[in-house]
Amino acid sequence: MDASLKGITREQLRQLDKETLVDLLLVALTRIDELEQQVAKQNERIQKLEDQLAKNSRNSGKPPSSDGLKKPKTRSLRQQSGKNKGGQKGHKGQTLKMVSNPHHREVCPLTTCPHCTHDLSQVNAIDHERRQLFDLPPVEIEVTEYQAEIKQCPHCQQQAKASFPEHITAPVQYGSRLKAQAVYLNQYQLLPWARTCEAFGDLYNHRPTEAFLQESLQNCHQQIMPSLEEIRETLKTENVAHFDETGMRVLGKLHWVHVASTSSLTYYDVHERRGQIGMRDIGILPEFTGRAIHDHFKSYRQFRNCLHGFCNAHHLRELQFVTDQYQQSWAVQMSQLLLDIKAAVARAPANNCSLSPYRCKQFADTYDKILAEGFAVNPVPEKTGKKGRPKQPPPKNLLDRLQKNKQQVLAFMYDFRVPFTNNLAERDVRMVKVKEKISGSFRTMNGAKTFCAIRSYISTVRKQGFNVLDALEFALCGNPFLPSTYDGTT
Repeated sequence: MDASLKGITREQLRQLDKETLVDLLLVALTRIDELEQQVAKQNERIQKLEDQLAKNSRNSGKPPSSDGLKKPKTRSLRQQSGKNKGGQKGHKGQTLKMVSNPHHREVCPLTTCPHCTHDLSQVNAIDHERRQLFDLPPVEIEVTEYQAEIKQCPHCQQQAKASFPEHITAPVQYGSRLKAQAVYLNQYQLLPWARTCEAFGDLYNHRPTEAFLQESLQNCHQQIMPSLEEIRETLKTENVAHFDETGMRVLGKLHWVHVASTSSLTYYDVHERRGQIGMRDIGILPEFTGRAIHDHFKSYRQFRNCLHGFCNAHHLRELQFVTDQYQQSWAVQMSQLLLDIKAAVARAPANNCSLSPYRCKQFADTYDKILAEGFAVNPVPEKTGKKGRPKQPPPKNLLDRLQKNKQQVLAFMYDFRVPFTNNLAERDVRMVKVKEKISGSFRTMNGAKTFCAIRSYISTVRKQGFNVLDALEFALCGNPFLPSTYDGTT
């Protein structure tokens, strides 16, 4: 009967009896309902595919590396400060300045008068105009030979030999300074092994083997173990710490590098698992009792022994996505509210630890009002008869998360120690991706562990304002950097 509806004319319909018309109407209504369901499914799929295509590193949590060759148009989420470009009034500039005691002096003689060509070679100079050249001296490997005296005792007639210094253990060996530079180039500047050895050949006219670099890395890893343990234990006692994770390939399989950090400490570790198992095995989060700042990855929220704070940079990107793809005004309002609270925190007196209760309530009420507007245009999806709750669109998921985690989202206005974003951890973890892009994946788990250990040490040294090369040399000499006691000397 469905086929009989095709091509039927008005005149033919008039000739049909009542029962036949009712049957045809029922068939038409059933067909319309089927088509509406089909269109709804197609619209849902189209929206999902459009959402996937529209997502990039600037409106979602996707990394910049996933943007491909066609980079999205740059659109910063930062607000304009109103200041003019360039150095601000009162800014103390820096420039290359002359030194009072140069290492070398070269006199440029004046032998002939440029005006009358008279001979001036025997005339004393009355003054000098100075110019200084800053450059590197020629550098080469310096070899020091240690000679242990051998003497024959006139009393007992036995031969005796003097002792070599403790660090001289082989007939021929490399010194700690050269090893420190090898570790520095490979682990901090992220040069691959072969290029690190090439750099030594070009800089010092002496190219060591890759075995030398491997030995230097293993020696450094062993010597910095006390530092790593102190960093790890100190992070557990911090009031606020940042956490993040990123993928890294080891032995051809996906592993995960976890990072825990503050403005003065960094700790990396690699694990086969991304979630709770990896976090528990690393051992910081299970004993951490401060406030953990992170994205909304579910595994972090399973740790009930600490408070949590969410990265608002993620929220701003997701709100931008809702604005672009769904044209919903509540997302624009929420973005502006978060930025307004951030600005209010920045303007607050330095001795304050939070915004005033009145200001907090005002912002919190506005937050709830915007969420209510969002829920009004994103109702709960109707049940489809399938098991489980119906699939929700991205705006509804974001609204649910912002409502459920209101205290974690707005934690930065109640406690000024809590940052607005998790950018600190994201900056720390970014170097892992840079390492992979330059050198590729790790061939052994030991190599990945060594990289994480030395990178933890270097990042902490850097954050605390000490010289990385010196700290690496001290470590190789058996006196590693310790955050609590290190004084910058050997």
